[in-house]
Amino acid sequence: MRKLLAMIFIPMLFVTACSSSSSSVAKVSGPEFLNQISAAEVVIIDVRTPEEFAAGHLPNALNINVESADFENQIAALDKNKTYGVYCRSGNRSTVASNKMAEQGFTSVINSTAGLDELVANGAKAVTN
Repeated sequence: MRKLLAMIFIPMLFVTACSSSSSSVAKVSGPEFLNQISAAEVVIIDVRTPEEFAAGHLPNALNINVESADFENQIAALDKNKTYGVYCRSGNRSTVASNKMAEQGFTSVINSTAGLDELVANGAKAVTN
């Protein structure tokens, strides 16, 4: 029985150890995202287009458009050891961006499954400056 368990679980350890780096990405709900980004050291990134960003975004957010050709170059310039809170309109683009960040070696990324409208509905303030 021990041999059988070892034959099953040891290969699983190798699969787990070699899995994607997306474990550095925490997918969280809107309220949890707002709670976690309230920490002063979290850098907030809005991955929508510049036009969407100009229409309203979270205070102090950086705009790095995940759909731009140089997105990967822009995130490569960031400190990979900081914590980043990433959001978009619906949670789709932030997931793409967060996964790309994890692939580049970022150690702590908080991905909002809620879009900006839902974040505002949960108490966030949107600004246009």
